[in-house]
Parts: sequence; structure tokens; C-alpha cells
Amino acid sequence: MSPRSIPATPAGASASTDGRYPWSALATAYTGVFMAIMDVFVVLVAAPAIQADLRASDAVVQFVLAGYQVTYAVTLVIGGRLGDRCGRRRIFRIGMVVFTLASAGCGLAPSSGVLIGMRLVQGFGSALMFPQSFSLIQALVPADRRARAFGLLGAVIGSSTIIGQVLGGVLVEADLAGLSWRPVFLINVPIGLVSLWCAGKFVPESRAPRSHRLDLRGAVVLAVALTLLIVPLVQGRQLGWPAWSWLCLVAVVPATAGFVRAQRATVRAGGDPLVDPALLGQRTFAVGVCLVLLSYATQNSSFLVLSLTLQDGMGLGALESGLTYAPVAVCFLSASLLAARIFPRLGTALLPIGAAVTGLGFAAGMVVAAVAGPGLSVWALVPALVLQGAGMGLFQTPLQNTVLAQVSAHHVGTASGVVSTAQQVGGAVGVTIVGMLYFGALRGTGSGGHAHAFATSLTFNVVATGACLALLFVLTSGARRPTG
Repeated sequence: MSPRSIPATPAGASASTDGRYPWSALATAYTGVFMAIMDVFVVLVAAPAIQADLRASDAVVQFVLAGYQVTYAVTLVIGGRLGDRCGRRRIFRIGMVVFTLASAGCGLAPSSGVLIGMRLVQGFGSALMFPQSFSLIQALVPADRRARAFGLLGAVIGSSTIIGQVLGGVLVEADLAGLSWRPVFLINVPIGLVSLWCAGKFVPESRAPRSHRLDLRGAVVLAVALTLLIVPLVQGRQLGWPAWSWLCLVAVVPATAGFVRAQRATVRAGGDPLVDPALLGQRTFAVGVCLVLLSYATQNSSFLVLSLTLQDGMGLGALESGLTYAPVAVCFLSASLLAARIFPRLGTALLPIGAAVTGLGFAAGMVVAAVAGPGLSVWALVPALVLQGAGMGLFQTPLQNTVLAQVSAHHVGTASGVVSTAQQVGGAVGVTIVGMLYFGALRGTGSGGHAHAFATSLTFNVVATGACLALLFVLTSGARRPTG
């Protein structure tokens, strides 16, 4: 039977009895996830080459980096909701088309202005693709095999953040056909075309059991609130925290309150809100979202300060710096796959183990950098990086399964978007706080200043991981053992 002839199925039900079939569909969706996240990080390494080639200012380069993240984070919940209503395969394919065309536009951009515009469009395409992977797991994979699917998804998410930086260094260093940084974007075009074909062949259509008209008012208010939050977080430090950045952050409070009121009003009117207040009222989901936010705050910020220390402090090139992430990538991937196998037996008891190992890795890196000072080397950091990668794999992978395990079929798309947004918001918050600590500690220091700044900045990661452990007691005391 062709995937196009399979009737729409509710989330939580398997769309196929063929054990091989869902994995072909999920592999296609995971490719979209990999591309979406990789493009957040691959540009970090290519930024100097972009700036030199387009003769762009520092502010323009920051918008090239931040524009993608802003539209990506702001529209994730909307992307998940559209998948529930219009069909997850359809929205995934539309997102892939938008992302692929925008990637081509980025790679061929004649000016920095065109590049920024294409990055904004590219972020929107990613937001359409990304949440569908969570929903497709719930819709296509039987409950007793769902942990494995989430484990693979976690491995893809974590490894893409690291591989993106390695790949960026390799492509820029290779200077293929004299194109410098452009292959960083153009490589998405053939991958996107193949993924489109695979989505049409392997991914069946599915929708939420019931879905009403999209809550446009809620979507607009949420987009405004997230924009007010994300833009100053990703731009404030680089621009010296101008007055508008603080005004935006203050305005987040009334904007969020307005969104909550709008959602409650929609429920009272018998409509279908963008984010049902009842969803956030579930303790497991609400606490889980906080854990996702904290977890990605520590992950993204640790990558930032490590890259700064390697390149600015130790003088490594883009390729050498990218390859330093190899131990983290290998350990994260291995631990994610291991977590998928043992989570059905250990359940939520695995989460504190993963968080503790992650915290130990951050603490080890902090101590090593503080003691080594000017003599800090890559090899001295490797044991700490190994612990960090292993801990993140054991923690983040089963966390997503735990958060989404008890979400109803009607809410799965929205919940996926909320979790994905928490990842992006957490990453932005962590980068902002750790960046302030790092550059604050770097001021006025002489030789060995980068090692001191690296150690100082990791205090946030240690404290945030401790907060994760405290929240886990709340989560595990109320969550039932997830199936699969």
C-alpha cells in the first residue's frame, strides 16, 4: 500500500503494522531535524569568511546568525499546530521546500541584505519541519517502541549541534570550487531534494483526532511575545545592551500575560487555542518544559565558551576547533543510543543519573581550566568533554520521552512545538548569561585570561545542572513510568 493511500491516523496510534515502515518515515523526518539544528551552528564557524567576502559589519554578521534563530524560535509552536490541523507530512514537505529554496538563496546571496532575508525565510522553513518529528513518533510508532524512536531523535538533535560546527570548519577550509563559505548553505539543496522525495514515498499523512481553525490571534500574540524575548537575548550583548533591548525584555511580561488571557478566552468561547492552558497545567509537562529549557541553556552556552576558548584563547583554526567536538559527539551519540535501550527498564530513574554526569563534566572542566590557567590545552579538557557528552545523551534523550509520554493525542503537535521552543529559548538564555560571565571575566586579564573566563562561565552550567536535579525530584515523583 502506498503511503498516500494510508488514511489519516490519530497521534498515539500506529499508522502501519509493518515494523520496518515507521523507521523509513522517521529517518526522513530526522533528516529535517538534523538540517534545521545544524544550520544554527554551522554558520558560527563560517561567520568570519562571510564577513570578509561580503565586507559586512559586525552588526550585519550578528543578524545573519540571529535572524535564523529568531524566526525559527518564534514560529515553532505555530508549525506544530499546523501539522496537527493540515497534516504532518504536508507541513513537513512545505517546510522542506521553503528551507531548501532559502538555503539556495543564502548560498547564492550577492549581498549581506539578501543573505539576512534568506536566513529569516530559512528559519521559518525549519519551524515547519522540526515539530513534525515529535508528532510522527507519537502517530506512527507503537508505544512499546517509542523510547527507541525518541532515543534516536535525541541523538540526532545532540549530534547535529556538534557536527554542524565540524562540517562548517571542513567546508570553509576546503573552499570548494573557490566558493568559500557558500557550500555551507548549498549543501542543503541536494539533501533537501532527496528528503522531499523520501517524504512523499515513506511518510504517511496523519492529523490530530480533532482540530479546529488555527488560533490566529493567539499565534500573533505569541509571536510578538517570543520576538520581544528572543531578539534582545541574541543581540543584546553584542550591541552593548542598548535601551531598546531592556524595554523589549520588560515588555515580555505583559505580552505573555496577554497571550495567556487570549488562550483562556478562546477556551471559554469554545474555540481551539494555540496552546491549551490545560496542557501547561499538567505538572509533568510543565516541569519537563522547564527541564528542557535549563538543559539546552547549559548545552548551547558550553559550546559557545568552548569555541571562544579554543579559537581566541588557544589560537586554533576553524577546522581544529570543530574537530575538538568529536569526543563530545561520539559520547553523546553513544549515550543517547544506550539511553534508548535502558530507559524502558529504568524509567525516569535514568534522568538524575544523566544530569549528575553532565554536572560532573561541567565541574571537571571548570576545575581543569582554573588550575591550568595559561597552560590549558585541548587534551586536558577531553575527559571533561567526554563526561559532558555522555551525561547530555543520558539526560536529554529520555527527558523528551518523559515530557511527551503523557500528552494527549489532541495536544501532541502543540506540545512538540512548545518543547522545541523551550530548546531555543533555553539556548538563547544560556548563551546570554554565560556570554556575560565569560566576557566580564575576560576584561582586564592578561595571559591565561581565556582559561579564567572559561572556568568562571561554567559556574552557570554547574548551578543550572543542580537546578535540573532539584526539578527532577518534582518530575519523577509525579510522572508514571513511560511505556516503551
